[in-house]
Amino acid sequence: MSDRMERTCPVCRASASDADAFLDERVDPSTLDSFSFASRKEPEFFNYRMVRCRKCDVVYVDRPPSQQALAQAYHEADFDSVEEANDAATAYLRELAPALRRVERNSALEIGTGTGVLLEGLVERGFARVVGIEPSPAAIAAAPANRRAWIREGIFQEHDYEPASFDLVCCFMTLEHVREPLEIAESVLRLLKPGGAFVTVTHDYRSAVNRLLGRRSPIIDIEHMQLFSQSSIAALLGNAGYVDVAVKPFVNRYAISYWTRLLPLNSAMKQGAMRLLSSSGLGRLKASFNVGNTVAVGYRPHESKGTDA
Repeated sequence: MSDRMERTCPVCRASASDADAFLDERVDPSTLDSFSFASRKEPEFFNYRMVRCRKCDVVYVDRPPSQQALAQAYHEADFDSVEEANDAATAYLRELAPALRRVERNSALEIGTGTGVLLEGLVERGFARVVGIEPSPAAIAAAPANRRAWIREGIFQEHDYEPASFDLVCCFMTLEHVREPLEIAESVLRLLKPGGAFVTVTHDYRSAVNRLLGRRSPIIDIEHMQLFSQSSIAALLGNAGYVDVAVKPFVNRYAISYWTRLLPLNSAMKQGAMRLLSSSGLGRLKASFNVGNTVAVGYRPHESKGTDA
């Protein structure tokens, strides 16, 4: 991660001179391992230096690693969160319901598909063709055999797909991890059919829980190249050319043991709590909380502006 390069705001392209300091850098390279770039890991609370854009409200790493370095990190990441991935997909499918009422159900793409569990849910809801892209071989290996045919290993690249070929594109808890989220949103717009939907889930750094926890929030993570608020994720979709953009918070449902893993406790207290939950069986119980996540949806205009019809 030594090949770090300066960038402008990844949402509105404003100069770094239009940004204020947000978080100083805190990284201990000696403690990083194969789970540092894995999904739903135990928080490390490391981060690259972050600034907040005064124009669009996004918080971003102003000198992130290169796209090549990030791709390699995710390629090498381990995966041990099948149950949590299944729980997340259940919540995402619930939040997709309004978009599914508006789009046709011929084809769907998921960027950062993991084990492809969401793709299976889309098939069950009538999609004829589903495709997922996932950089981690470990995540793909954890997928059941019936899903692997839907999953392509690698990072999302627009030229791998036909223009105007998808009714729905999903990108859940992934836009924070990429170097150029605006470029991805613009690429997705060109891949959508007119009227097609782009649905994202991102963290909201301005939510009450994340403001309360501050630097001890799980969203403070070396993986995150940017952190959105509700206004900045709406700005991202608007700047990319989407219409009927809607943004709202939603509730996640996970096992109590997973919620406990995310708590900002010292190691001894957390291990004690995890042992108690395991021995009592309480850790397997599911609980729902609004932990500051946001679902956003935008649609490709029927009268396309400067994109393929």
